[in-house]
Amino acid sequence: MNTLKVIKREEYTIVQMNRGKVNAINYDMVQELRQVFRDIENDNAVKGAILTGQPHYFSAGLDLIELFQYDKRKIKDFFHVFGALFIELMHITKPVISAITGHAPAGGCVLAVACDNRIMADGEQYIIGLNEVAVNIQISQNLIETYSFWIGEGLASRYIMEGKLLNGEEALSAGLVDELVPLEQVLPKAEAKMQHYLKADQEILINTKSKIRKNLLAKLDLNAENSLKEAATLWWKPEIRTKMEAYVESFTNKKKG
Repeated sequence: MNTLKVIKREEYTIVQMNRGKVNAINYDMVQELRQVFRDIENDNAVKGAILTGQPHYFSAGLDLIELFQYDKRKIKDFFHVFGALFIELMHITKPVISAITGHAPAGGCVLAVACDNRIMADGEQYIIGLNEVAVNIQISQNLIETYSFWIGEGLASRYIMEGKLLNGEEALSAGLVDELVPLEQVLPKAEAKMQHYLKADQEILINTKSKIRKNLLAKLDLNAENSLKEAATLWWKPEIRTKMEAYVESFTNKKKG
């Protein structure tokens, strides 16, 4: 694995995103996440998973610097596999806990809301939310439905339209995260939650998760190519490309500085 660190515990697996300082999501990371979670789902000895990041960053979202360089075929493929990853995460039968070790905007939040629980590092500096509108990326219907599942349709509508990013206290109040703990306690708290799940009868736990998600999953478009088709098309809109190019140049200069 080039972008992930996989830690196997006795009955569960910790999947740590491990791509640079901010865990920006690119094509390779998406494909590695898909493979790891397929393996987890298909391994009867593994009863759950924890998805986490590195100190201060769960994931900063899509790697716009790299994605900006993709040609039309590559960007279409990227949005296809990213949409597929989200659908696959939503359908995992075993409990998946998100240990949010810092910032989780946009793509980072996408991964987090697919999980059953979200435990986030406390601190005013850390943010989470869906700011796709603000950064000129088309959000999918699947993501809107899932965000609404956790925080309610009215709040989700306002926050998505604003491209609002929430600090930890706001996220906790909205129901987007379950708990705020000091950074160094995020993973231990997630592991304690997993131990709680492991005490349950596993067939009952899996059946219950299926029932809880039944209505939500029925709303999702399971065709991964369709789910982010608009995003792949609008990516090439001249006005959006101009804005994105300015962003990429600004961010690249900041890194050099």
